[in-house]
Amino acid sequence: MDKNVIKGKVQQVEGKAQDVEGAIKGDLGEQIEGKARQVAGKVQEEFGKAKDTAREEDRESRQA
Repeated sequence: MDKNVIKGKVQQVEGKAQDVEGAIKGDLGEQIEGKARQVAGKVQEEFGKAKDTAREEDRESRQA
């Protein structure tokens, strides 16, 4: 598993926590930052998955 997948998932969890904390405090700015972190984390996770897929396809093509 690519490190970007893990880092992306962590960033999503941190963003969700920030979003919830902002909601509890009534801080819209913090909520928006949390949502942005979640999106950035999802992008990073998908990038890592794409790298994993590319590596796997490369490995399979070398075996054929």
